Amino acid sequence: MRFGCGHPGGWLAGHGLESSEVPVRARTAAASKGERVTRSDDETRLPRATSIESRDSWVAAIAAVVILSFSYGAPLVAVVGLRSMAEDLGSSRALPALASSLAYLGSGAGGVAMGLLVPRFGMRAVATFGGACIGLGLLLAAGGAAWQLLLGYGLLVGFFGTGALFAPLMTHVSMWFDRRRGSAVALVSSGQYVAAVLWPSLFERGIALWGWQATMLAFGVVSAALIIPVALLVLKPPPASTEPPPTAASRAAESRVLGLPPNLVQACFCAAVFLCCIPMAMPASHLVAFCGDIGIPASRGALMLSVTMLCAFLARQAWGALGDRIGGLNTALAGNVLQTIGMCLFLATQDEAGLFLVAALYGLGFGGIVPSYVLGIRALFPARQAHWRVPVLIFCGLTGMATGSWLAGVIYDSTGSYGTAWQVGILANLVNLAVLVPLALRWRGWQGPRPALA
Repeated sequence: MRFGCGHPGGWLAGHGLESSEVPVRARTAAASKGERVTRSDDETRLPRATSIESRDSWVAAIAAVVILSFSYGAPLVAVVGLRSMAEDLGSSRALPALASSLAYLGSGAGGVAMGLLVPRFGMRAVATFGGACIGLGLLLAAGGAAWQLLLGYGLLVGFFGTGALFAPLMTHVSMWFDRRRGSAVALVSSGQYVAAVLWPSLFERGIALWGWQATMLAFGVVSAALIIPVALLVLKPPPASTEPPPTAASRAAESRVLGLPPNLVQACFCAAVFLCCIPMAMPASHLVAFCGDIGIPASRGALMLSVTMLCAFLARQAWGALGDRIGGLNTALAGNVLQTIGMCLFLATQDEAGLFLVAALYGLGFGGIVPSYVLGIRALFPARQAHWRVPVLIFCGLTGMATGSWLAGVIYDSTGSYGTAWQVGILANLVNLAVLVPLALRWRGWQGPRPALA
């Protein structure tokens, strides 16, 4: 059952009920009290709900996971090789950390631009272009000069590469689903965690044997060789939207979301995702270097990062299923609480066994946060606005990731320790909760129309 503006079936579908189930439950309750019940004409004529989901929906989702699992390996070369790159380039750690940050920032900005191109050129063409740019970007970044590193990561890997893939693919796959959208979006966004589980240990071995430049170049070739064929052969247009054309009445109903102006709600979502991604990026970008500073070998640090992302991947599937039941906004709130706890534990632990446990718990906490925001946006706003609202949200989140990765490097260079960086991350998470809690309270009390999902 689609959500319809002003239609009671929309609210029921959002709570896991078919509108045709309600008369049945009402008759059952009345019969249990001994009352006489009849079947109304409206009920006998009520059609069963249909779904746009099919086998092709899951093929599109799995293809997106494969593409993202390779595209998000590109920034990880700079994460794993941070210390070696800083030494070879004769710079502080802020330079390779800045390259990683520019990749995130470029991906966010590129997601907005490329998302607007998808309706015109199609997801297949945009994804093919993105795969080619990732290969070219790593080729340029491996040149050995600081400007090549920053330009290759910021413009080609970030803006034109992952920018053409992450947010557009999440939006694209969400158009294939109406009933299990939360699970599907969680699965697709897990591609970056698959990358973080699969690649760090391999990159660490490659950098130790051949250096970061050869490793970066090889991965660029492999990524382009896989992403381009998958995009060309598998990605195809989603089912046509069943959302009716906007009318004066529907536009009036959409003028308030959670009792607030729609763009104010969007701004709150963007502020929240920016704030939560600052602490999310700090351990993710600096965990290997942090382990090296406290005497833990780089190979163990890379394994620890893989454990973090594996737990995040597994947890993301559970968070997605939970989001289908309680809504994206409430799921994001719960995830941010657990992420705050995880950051606090990083402050209190520095032995190897303890850090492995903390890294695992941290991954379980932050795994489902970003797709929960996407699910919330898709539930609150019309489907025809998804091509710009979702990429703008992702842009703010990736800007937060870029800020967190860069800020942790700057704080380390200033203090010689990551402790202060973890404290700044905790503060950002607390401000994030201050933004989310009022929205969650409004969601629970809001009786307004729910926009169409399909």
